[in-house]
Amino acid sequence: MNTDYKNTLNLPETDFPMRANLAKREPGFLEFWKERDIFGKMLKNREGAPSFVLHDGPPYANGHIHIGTAFNKILKDFIPKFKAMKGYYAPYVPGWDTHGLPIELHVLKTLKVNKDTVDPVFLREKCTEYALQFRDVQREEFIRLGVLGDWENPYMTLHPQYEAAQLGAFAELVKKGLVYKGQKPVYWCIDCQTALAAAEIEYWDETSPSIFVAYSFPGAGEIHPALSGLDVNVIVWTTTPWTLPASMAVAVGGDHEYSFFRSGEKVYLFAKALRESVEKETGLSFGEEILTVRGRELEGKKAVHPFYPDREILILLADYVLLDTGTGCVHTAPGHGVEDYESGVKYGIEIYNPVDDKGYFKQGTGLVDGLQIKDGSKRILEILTESGRLLGHGSISHSYPHCWRCKKPVIFRSTDQWFVSVSDFRAEALRCIEENVRWIPEWGKERIYNMVRDRSDWCISRQRIWGVPIPAFYCDDCGKPVLTEDRILAVQKHVEVEGCSAWWSKTPEDLLGDLCFCPHCGGKHLTKEKDIMDVWFDSGSSHAAVLKVRPELKWPADMYLEGSDQHRGWFQTSLLTSVGMYGRPPYEQVLTHGFIVDGDGKKMSKSLGNVVAPQEVINEYGADILRLWVASTDYRNDIRISQGIIKNLSESYRRIRNTARYLLANLKGFDPERHSVSVEKMTEMDRWILQKLNGVIERANEAYDDYEFHVPTFAIHQFCVNELSSFYLDSSKDRMYADGAESLSRRSGQTAMWLVLSAIIRMLAPVLSFTAEEVWQEMRKIDPKLPESIFLSDWPETFAVTEGKQLEEKWGKVLSVRAAVSRVLEQARSAGIIGHSLDARVEVERNGAPEAAALFTDEDLRVFSIVSGFRWVDTISDMAVVREDEETGLRIGVDKAGGEKCPRCWQYTEEGDENGLCPRCSAVLSA
Repeated sequence: MNTDYKNTLNLPETDFPMRANLAKREPGFLEFWKERDIFGKMLKNREGAPSFVLHDGPPYANGHIHIGTAFNKILKDFIPKFKAMKGYYAPYVPGWDTHGLPIELHVLKTLKVNKDTVDPVFLREKCTEYALQFRDVQREEFIRLGVLGDWENPYMTLHPQYEAAQLGAFAELVKKGLVYKGQKPVYWCIDCQTALAAAEIEYWDETSPSIFVAYSFPGAGEIHPALSGLDVNVIVWTTTPWTLPASMAVAVGGDHEYSFFRSGEKVYLFAKALRESVEKETGLSFGEEILTVRGRELEGKKAVHPFYPDREILILLADYVLLDTGTGCVHTAPGHGVEDYESGVKYGIEIYNPVDDKGYFKQGTGLVDGLQIKDGSKRILEILTESGRLLGHGSISHSYPHCWRCKKPVIFRSTDQWFVSVSDFRAEALRCIEENVRWIPEWGKERIYNMVRDRSDWCISRQRIWGVPIPAFYCDDCGKPVLTEDRILAVQKHVEVEGCSAWWSKTPEDLLGDLCFCPHCGGKHLTKEKDIMDVWFDSGSSHAAVLKVRPELKWPADMYLEGSDQHRGWFQTSLLTSVGMYGRPPYEQVLTHGFIVDGDGKKMSKSLGNVVAPQEVINEYGADILRLWVASTDYRNDIRISQGIIKNLSESYRRIRNTARYLLANLKGFDPERHSVSVEKMTEMDRWILQKLNGVIERANEAYDDYEFHVPTFAIHQFCVNELSSFYLDSSKDRMYADGAESLSRRSGQTAMWLVLSAIIRMLAPVLSFTAEEVWQEMRKIDPKLPESIFLSDWPETFAVTEGKQLEEKWGKVLSVRAAVSRVLEQARSAGIIGHSLDARVEVERNGAPEAAALFTDEDLRVFSIVSGFRWVDTISDMAVVREDEETGLRIGVDKAGGEKCPRCWQYTEEGDENGLCPRCSAVLSA
């Protein structure tokens, strides 16, 4: 008789490593996916199937990726992988945004040249080189995250084909009469010397002067005789003293009450409701209330500018005048504010802007000629003080617009710019937001709706070089701008071949050919526009330049997915270009995620030292841990990350990995084709675990479909911890190690474990892509007929377990008993009565669990509880430990098992053979 029993126990052995070593192992799978063209095969695998297209919002090709970029790209990666495994044709084409100010400024600084003197074509060549360099850097970093896509053929806004398509989109808007040139106040960065769109503005707190200025009101006597001959003044409040040279009107609210108050020898007019605050801010004491009128009674009257006595200041009505601060009399400069501009247009007031591109007052402004805005503001305060018209001077902290690039405060400045007339199709855009798009989360709808509702026309011109030119011309003979669809399309043909640098290298005659004449006067002398398009128009045209051009994609896309800041950025500009061109959005669904903050909820900052770099996490823990972090978050809110969070996730990952390892170990010698047991012939415990797995599959299916990525990972982790590790695998050890190799109990268990492993690892594949592939390759050693990669496999389906929910209910009863037994066994272990649970025999009074006692035999409970003996009894006999379990109320007795310990299965028996083997082990070895 062979007494080397250790080799008969079927102990777990597998090449699947105990330690993950993800950081070292993952690059090998990247090579595997690349060499085998797994992404290409994923697409070929689903040719002809319904498609699902997630359109990539292009990151800016400038610098390394950060944790927010990594989060976004990983989150996107979950979806095409899931959809492909579910049977969809799911191409993913990554892209890059490449034009614009940051790259141009960097290149100018590196070359130590000025944009006004450098050769534009040379500058654009250097900008292209810089963008391509960081395209390559970021591409490798994105690939390292485990993201599968068409990395060899990404789209880029600098590609000639893209630029040409963008010009085609622009031509369509021109054709529909939606593009015009006009003088309007726009956000202007005096540091970057260019106009900015709303999407390029960040709002930070800024401290500004708060001043109260007296505008002389000599015509007040026209309102009422009681005011005749008096020194009447309108008190105007502003936080931008530098705009006073452009002051052309004073706005009041039509329904507000305005009072004339006497103060010494003077009379002051302001909103009656603000008397107390105006007294406090100016230090004036107001006495007699001479007269109170409604704002509408002041309309059309004229005051006088506080330091330009020859300029009459019209009093006008405006809905935006509020009574929450100031005086209710609002300084109005149509050249320096959108609302002011609209009031100026309504009342026919000059749109006057005395400030140049660099933030200096132009010659001819008068008292502040040639001064920079800051210095001009000081001079204005001095003038008002000297004249006695500065009634109050303090400061106020408020949210103020800043340039997204240089972080400096911007100004509103009226200039000639090109605009897309959003007002012409705003109602259609709002209807599309409400009716044509699924917003995830739901609050995204209201957010973008309000932004589009309240926005002005889109200023699309920028005073730079690195970008797509606005293909307009100017007639040297009549001075009028020339912008027509046919001329844009003529330019487009050159751009399609040579890129946009053709605009700078070619003459108007070269670009237009027979169209090189002015349609207004017939003149032959045309000059090219110098401005380029807003880069948000570049990326906002991607639906036309990519979705409608790439044959594997489709328009509209099924999904756009970006951070919540893109409601005013890419989501919105894509919506506007698409609705303007085609009358509908370019997307069916829009998913938004929050911003990344540290573990305490604070914004990440290098100065605070709380920045977590994705490269550092990958180098220490592996990309799968970063991917697990992305999946574990509720992306609807701000997303927290810290070393502590990553470490905790590593523990969760380890539990999942070890479960997979244990399942693989138990499949030694199992051939799915020869040894599989049908579900109906499996042992009841194996059918039960498949039924529990069904619940996980259903939950994961629903969650992935709803983009609730934290649900599948949590459900699978809990399944590994609760059902598998804590019960099923523990209770199956004995039959897997000690029953006959070909016995039904063992083959049934191996079949169930194979099905469980196959299902959970496929459900985890979109998230834990590296680990899933590693496990899959181990499974292919067991069954070489499995697909080459896990991403070429199908999503798991539920199993036909006949008893279904009844089986779950039945086993719920025995699990409750088992848990109670385990608690008492632990007490016996602490008391030194037993060591391992197999050292014990157990008695449980059946009246505490009559249903379980009727459904499960003594042998069932012996196996489930991993003890050497179990009896249902009416009354517990003389046992070493007798306890009433607090949770269930069961009375349970535990004592040392009798007999000898079987050297093979470690169970105690009183029927051992000459080698001490229990009857079961003796029979197995004899066979």
